[in-house]
Amino acid sequence: MINTYQTSMAPPPVPPRLSGSHSVLIPAQLPSQGHSKSLVRFIVGVVLLHLFLSIGGFIYLNHNDKMHSFLPPPGKGVEGKVDYRSSEKQETSAKTLARLVVDERSRTPDKESSLGYLQWDFNHSDLRYIDYYLKNWLTIREPGDYYVYSRVTFSKGDSKVALVSKVNLRKNENEKEEVVMQAYCNLDSGNRSALIPRLCTATQGEVIRLEKGNQLGVWVQDLLLVNYEEGATTFGMYKL
Repeated sequence: MINTYQTSMAPPPVPPRLSGSHSVLIPAQLPSQGHSKSLVRFIVGVVLLHLFLSIGGFIYLNHNDKMHSFLPPPGKGVEGKVDYRSSEKQETSAKTLARLVVDERSRTPDKESSLGYLQWDFNHSDLRYIDYYLKNWLTIREPGDYYVYSRVTFSKGDSKVALVSKVNLRKNENEKEEVVMQAYCNLDSGNRSALIPRLCTATQGEVIRLEKGNQLGVWVQDLLLVNYEEGATTFGMYKL
């Protein structure tokens, strides 16, 4: 009987045992999950900071360019040098003005005041680089071209005289005045209703060349005919 369990093949060799003289390769440890998250957060923070700085710089430069585009160029003197006195003069000229509020005491003028000239309440008026003389006249400090305006409202009429408002000019307080502006208005004599007030306004405005020391005042025929309500009668000017 043949033994089928026997074979001529040799058994596989036994693997050699590791001795102390052989080195063992240990694989490097992978970075922990917490360390990876910290690195990603740092990179994202750097990118966001760079983005914010870029946007902020763009906004600042854009705003700075707009501000410079609105600034007027300063005046230039000889050899292209900047004349700062010219800039200061333009700034002063822009502030030279007068806005006057009529004083109700014009109804009974003082002895020092000229009869027929409106008086102004300088405590509630606005004066910049313009002086006043007594209560009736404005005195010019700086020569130049001025836009002068006047508005006089009349609440009463007179059958004998016209309702006229005049702006008079004199070179100084010792000189005789001359008319530089005048305006008229007319009350409707047909309106007899006591419920409806009878009013008319004489308005005028003109550019006048004025010298230092010149004086301007508003003259009317009868001070009792003027309406002294707030805003009804005004006078002023500003330098161009």
